[in-house]
Amino acid sequence: QVQLVESGGGLVQSGGSLRLSCAASGSTVRGNTVGWYRQGPGKQRDMVAAISSGGTTNYQDSVKGRFTISRDNAKNTVSLQMNSLKPEDTAVYYCNLRNLFYSYWGQGTQVTVSS
Repeated sequence: QVQLVESGGGLVQSGGSLRLSCAASGSTVRGNTVGWYRQGPGKQRDMVAAISSGGTTNYQDSVKGRFTISRDNAKNTVSLQMNSLKPEDTAVYYCNLRNLFYSYWGQGTQVTVSS
């Protein structure tokens, strides 16, 4: 059974930074595509950033240049460094691990950016 545990969320002022971490067990982050998604109040869940098994990264346009996704194969974690945070980044952030056969979600971590 794959388990994903997110950490690092919290309250930060506009312009501040946070680093989210997703720790995986039951599968390897290097062998799958791992993404960060977010869901704001009353909104759908959207992809923020993802890293493929080959190391290719993709970002939502609104976070390009501010967020960086990275992978630590030794620790089996994927992190999301978020800089220059804006109030509109406020959401619950979820980690997702997927391949052709399955997709797993973490429980989510709240990020709140105050203006």
